[in-house]
Amino acid sequence: MADSDTPHTPPLLLPDAIHRAVKPGTALLRLETTRSRQGVLDGAWWPRTRNIESELPALISVLTEHLGPITRVGVDASAWDRLPTRLVIDDRVVHLDSDPVGDDTVLITRGDNDHFALLVVPPDTSADSAREAMARAVRADNVTQAAQILVATAPERADGGATDPAA
Repeated sequence: MADSDTPHTPPLLLPDAIHRAVKPGTALLRLETTRSRQGVLDGAWWPRTRNIESELPALISVLTEHLGPITRVGVDASAWDRLPTRLVIDDRVVHLDSDPVGDDTVLITRGDNDHFALLVVPPDTSADSAREAMARAVRADNVTQAAQILVATAPERADGGATDPAA
């Protein structure tokens, strides 16, 4: 059988890209740079708004380029303005599930049961805090949960405490 006869199956690994602008000036995506997928998170996403219908298509399009077709997305409905049950993105139906994953995580499903967990940086986060949170999330040795990363990278208040990223 020739190589051209072999069906193309996306690898079960993350791409070697360190980050990618989804749309200039809108969202930023970073993925873990190792193929091991042993960290708690596989990447980080910084949407610019809480409108999932405008933010998600660019994310899914770019992930599809690297990972193959995305079938489901799990998000916390309370983190978004409105949550439809599905969206048509690049002529494919992507189902949206309201999962109790927390508003700091999005679960991307490829195929039947291949999940990728991304830290979701809140849209109103400062650029410096977002960059730091995203860098921590994509470390191959990261064992810190998304919510803890956001707390640790939040700017400090005048009284010495960190601001609440969910506020």
